[in-house]
Order: sequence, then C-alpha cells, then structure tokens
Amino acid sequence: MNIKTEALTGGFGQPVFHAQSVFKAMMDGMARPGTIQTIAPEVAPPAPLGMAAAAIALTLCDHETPVWLSSRLAKSSMVDWLAFHTGAYVVPERTEARFAFIEHGVALSSFGLFALGTQEYPDRSTTLIVELAGLEGGSRLALTGPGIQGVSEIAPAGLPQAFLRLWTENRALFPRGIDLVMTAGSRFLCLPRTTKIIATEM
Repeated sequence: MNIKTEALTGGFGQPVFHAQSVFKAMMDGMARPGTIQTIAPEVAPPAPLGMAAAAIALTLCDHETPVWLSSRLAKSSMVDWLAFHTGAYVVPERTEARFAFIEHGVALSSFGLFALGTQEYPDRSTTLIVELAGLEGGSRLALTGPGIQGVSEIAPAGLPQAFLRLWTENRALFPRGIDLVMTAGSRFLCLPRTTKIIATEM
C-alpha cells in the first residue's frame, strides 16, 4: 500500500460517535490515573502507530493542533494520515507541540524538551502519547494523588530506567508540566502531572 492510499484509509468508521466514545475513555482515564482503558472503535493507522494512539489523535487533534512526531512516525505516512483525517499539522520543535506521539522503542529523554505551560496558563503544555511494549508485565509502580483512592499500581513494560527521575522532575514543576498517556495496542492509561509515582520493586 502506498503512502497516499494509507493516508486516506484507517480512520473512524463513524467519526462523531467513535470520537465521543474515545473522548469519554480519555476523560475517565485522566480522572482515574493508572486505570487501563480499551479503545472500542477499530482504526487502522499507518505503522508504527498503534490503535489506541491513533484513536486519541483522531479524537483530540484538529486543524488548529500542532503535533510533534518521533523519528519513525515522522518518516511514515502518519504525517499525511493526520492531515487527511484531522487537519492537524506536524511541527519540527517539541516545544511547539500540543500533542507528541512517540513510537515504541524510542528512549524517553527529558520531558522538559516539550512545552511545559506557564504559571498563568499551565494548560499550554504538551501531552505525550507514548507507545510501549505493554501496559502489564513490567516493574510495579505505585500511584497516589488526585483521582486515586489510596494507592493504585501499574506495571507498564518497556519504560526506561530513568522514567521515575524524569517523572519526579516533571511533577515538581506543578502546575506546569506535561501529562502522559501510555498506549499499547488498543489499550491506554493516563498519568496527569498531579500523579505521584514511586517504585514498589526493582
């Protein structure tokens, strides 16, 4: 399948209803950090983008949305796919992006490379959507904070060793900072910047 054909296919079959479904799941995921959500509508994005990440892009991006893509995504037909289905445009600088999509296997560097918002407008920050090997089977992490009763645990697979340090630095910037969405296939979980994360095992 050539790039042009890939760009024209694979979106929501029923855009309004499917976007509403994904938006509801996103709001639930942000309200209850660490809970695994499953995307119901089937989408077929260009590789290497996963289904959940693609559905989030279709739901949250529009013609006014600057998007940053990691290297393989930027070289794929993802750029044309995003433009056709959402109108969103790709920017070269991380700090310009409202959303950033990072494919599986890319090492996470400092979150400070992205837009962190300001004290007056903390919402003017980048939301990172990161594809992982899986949302289970990794080292266990304990979550506390708003939206979490007591302590919740997640065990995403494929996080870099520096993740906890990066997240602690990000959380210290509150109310500034990035929000993070981890995806794997058709599933995702949300980690808003208010969430405190500690390791429960090494």
